[in-house]
Amino acid sequence: MTQTSADMLALPPSYKLSISVIIISLPLLLVSLWIGVPIALIGLFLLYQTPMIKLIFTPTALEVKRKDKLLKTFPYAEWESWKIFWQPVPILFYFKEVNSIHFVPVLYDPEELRVQLEKYCLDCAV
Repeated sequence: MTQTSADMLALPPSYKLSISVIIISLPLLLVSLWIGVPIALIGLFLLYQTPMIKLIFTPTALEVKRKDKLLKTFPYAEWESWKIFWQPVPILFYFKEVNSIHFVPVLYDPEELRVQLEKYCLDCAV
């Protein structure tokens, strides 16, 4: 079966998490460089990764791409559960496959992420 672009949905990026981490690091820089600098670097790293890493939902699997290069495919048939952590401000997406677990920062529109997960993985939701 050949997949068309109509069968696939790339989640739009969201900069909320990366910018929030950078903002949190600013007052910490005034308190302690040992705390503020690592947090600021994490925020900058997330800011860089947000437009680079793409999550693409296909009818059979979640694909992870960097720009247009496919990095990894996660078939839904192997998923046991998933969850988006901390609902007031979604920051982490977790999913468990038969043989492994994965944690992904929410660098995408969290509502669209939830909609797609419910569409393709409703049977494996936590």
